[in-house]
Amino acid sequence: MFMGEYVHTIDAKGRIIIPSKFREELGDEFVITLGLDGCLFAYPYSEWQIFVEKLKTLPGTKEARQLQRYFMAGAAACQADKQGRILIPSKLREHAALEKDIVFVGVLNKIEIWDKERWEKNNQYDDVDDIAEHMSQYGINF
Repeated sequence: MFMGEYVHTIDAKGRIIIPSKFREELGDEFVITLGLDGCLFAYPYSEWQIFVEKLKTLPGTKEARQLQRYFMAGAAACQADKQGRILIPSKLREHAALEKDIVFVGVLNKIEIWDKERWEKNNQYDDVDDIAEHMSQYGINF
């Protein structure tokens, strides 16, 4: 399970260091793809396979096909070098506006990769009490 928030920077060659707390759980090979809300998702290969199986079960609707293409076309297999760095493909960096300061956020079975400024704008948590109240319909009570 991934949890926590870590800030790193992109080097001059476009490489990013994966936080050491995440490296072991990500494994030798993992997948990065387009995420939601303007970030990227990074999955250990085993979790990626589970996610892909769920995508396969979607109905044959236009929306389902678009969602499948969104996640699959943007996906890239990654491996960290000996220093724990990865080179995220330019299309993915552009999607998430990754330029300098990067935030890695552990979210259960995946890691979200954010541009720091975008992370701060999207995660104000001003309405978290309202959101928490609505979670009772899913069996989550605080």
